[in-house]
Amino acid sequence: MLATTIYLLIAFLAIIGTPLFVIMVLFAMVAFTFADISISSVSIAIYQVAAQPMMLSIPLFTFAGYLIAESKSPQRLMRLGQALLGQLPGGVAIICLSVSAIFTAFTGASGVTIIALGGLMYPLLRNEGYSERFALGLITTCGSLGLLFAPSLPIILYGLISRTDINSLFKAGPVPGLFLIIVLSLYAIFTMKKIRKNEEVKRKKFDKEEAISAIKGAFFEILLPVGVLVGIYGGITTVTEAASFTALYVFILACFIHKDVPLKNISQVVLSSTSLVGAILLMVCSALALTNYLVDEEIPMKLLALIKTYISNKYIFLIALNLFLVLVGCMMDIFSAIVIVVPLIAPMALEYGINPVHLAIIFLTNLEIGYLTPPVGINLFISSFRFKQNITVLYRSVLPFILLLWGSLIVITYCPQLSTWLQ
Repeated sequence: MLATTIYLLIAFLAIIGTPLFVIMVLFAMVAFTFADISISSVSIAIYQVAAQPMMLSIPLFTFAGYLIAESKSPQRLMRLGQALLGQLPGGVAIICLSVSAIFTAFTGASGVTIIALGGLMYPLLRNEGYSERFALGLITTCGSLGLLFAPSLPIILYGLISRTDINSLFKAGPVPGLFLIIVLSLYAIFTMKKIRKNEEVKRKKFDKEEAISAIKGAFFEILLPVGVLVGIYGGITTVTEAASFTALYVFILACFIHKDVPLKNISQVVLSSTSLVGAILLMVCSALALTNYLVDEEIPMKLLALIKTYISNKYIFLIALNLFLVLVGCMMDIFSAIVIVVPLIAPMALEYGINPVHLAIIFLTNLEIGYLTPPVGINLFISSFRFKQNITVLYRSVLPFILLLWGSLIVITYCPQLSTWLQ
């Protein structure tokens, strides 16, 4: 009776908006107490997180991402894309998709991408002839498109929580990530051809001088992802070394080469980035304490036994998994989802013969889609705030993009070769 009362009280605290990390710590402490296990297990879980060498890469990559957002690098990359691809049908949309993917990969946060790049992309798409609904849908979708590309923070966190090799996860992401971009790019091209067929939209001509000037202007930005990816994929650097290089490179680029960010503003960038890192670490430590309890009580195995009484086929399990993960993605932020859900589903997936690396890509792709799935996908609310649009307008705008991403998710799910091709 006492345990039920306390758990109901914790549930009430969650309903009234108590921070998620507080709820998870309270639940773990209460659960350990009633299981006659010392609550020092909670502090041990925190130490386990802090002792991970890979944790150093998270604040470094986050600082680099926030510094890029403060600089004019996004504008230079957009200008470069316009100069090289702007004359192609759908070229501007492809630029938005590509630049957003790169940006999200470094910031690790979809909201930052929509807020930082949305103001640049929206007028470009509208001037190109795309409808307001298409522009809003594309930008909202772009927000989470880079989560499969290195050095995405969710990939690093997934590797830490699931104990999957992070370099293997980095190698698994590019092919499925490019596949998503290609699918959305083809839709943008198809839409633009319809616009040009129905309206008199003039095609821009390629300007050689502008292209050369844009390449020179964005030269150092071009080198950054190339250097990071070659270093990681080529085995030249560890993830932590790549993070250190990225942070130093972006600092020199923003403060001394382009001088976009005055040195006096660096403290504010550090404060903003460390606030995100602190929030991530609080959630990770709190959720890991809860996860340790679930593992100690063999909850994943009990769930697996229950599921196996209803689902014996691997492919049906994958369908159920995708439906569950999309729901998780639209109800929970990606960092909390990783630390809470991954320890539960990873043992089940292994029992059904699903490659751990392939499972990671399925998981992250679902979370990408969840970010823009009505009614509570977080990208919908960020775009609604950024563009001052009613949330129902965003619901209609993202619908065709969600359908395309769901179709792509089915391909990624049932073609594991996409995830394992570069292994």
